[in-house]
Amino acid sequence: MDEKTVTGWWQTALVRIRPGEIALRGYPIEQLIGSASFPQTIWLLLRGELPTPDEAALLEAALVAAVDHGPQAPSIAAARMAATCGVGLNNAVATGVNLLGDVHGGAGQQAMGMYTDIADCDLPLADAVAEYRRWHRYLPGFGHRFHPRDPRRDPLVGLVEDAVAKGVITDRYLKVAMEIERQLDPVPMNIDGATALIYASLGFPAELGRGLFVLSRSVGILAHAWEEQQSGVRIKGPIPRPLLADYTGPALRDL
Repeated sequence: MDEKTVTGWWQTALVRIRPGEIALRGYPIEQLIGSASFPQTIWLLLRGELPTPDEAALLEAALVAAVDHGPQAPSIAAARMAATCGVGLNNAVATGVNLLGDVHGGAGQQAMGMYTDIADCDLPLADAVAEYRRWHRYLPGFGHRFHPRDPRRDPLVGLVEDAVAKGVITDRYLKVAMEIERQLDPVPMNIDGATALIYASLGFPAELGRGLFVLSRSVGILAHAWEEQQSGVRIKGPIPRPLLADYTGPALRDL
């Protein structure tokens, strides 16, 4: 086997590694350290170029907004339970992250797909939303099982409106989101709909939108796993002792 076949096995445009050298998308790491923020570096690796300061600020706002939603969130609860079972912090975090799927953690990606489908429709916007509603029972990114009005919605949408006014992004997806909210009134947009609006407006594909949510929520999962690990309590189950889950099976019977 020739050398080029071997070195090309894991070829990548993301990072150049040589003895004494690390370069991300061509930028030496020593120049990025202290100059590029974490959101800028995320953008660089995913998109190939550095974002403008305004783009980076909008991305950062979405990442900050979704970091945590309390220990009742399944991904965080699972990480906390794992931490009490003596596993390492990496295992506890992985336990929580692995719960983020289509149902818990997938609404943002789904909302991005919905925004794109509606924006690409040939019908007038109001008709396009109405037609989408006719064929879809569930509209991801709107309504919340806990918050009458998600407190993260207004600041995020406000930042999107500001970015549109400054010419940082277009209003393509903002118009769609606002029309959906108008037709669903009084059901407002939630965190998934608002962050989906930002990620779509910034040009991220829907699947990367989910990846960015996972990256964001990993911060909260890590913090909760660490907090629970410091408590010293061992083997915490889903409900406090001595309570036991209700049993709904057959009555006790002899074999």
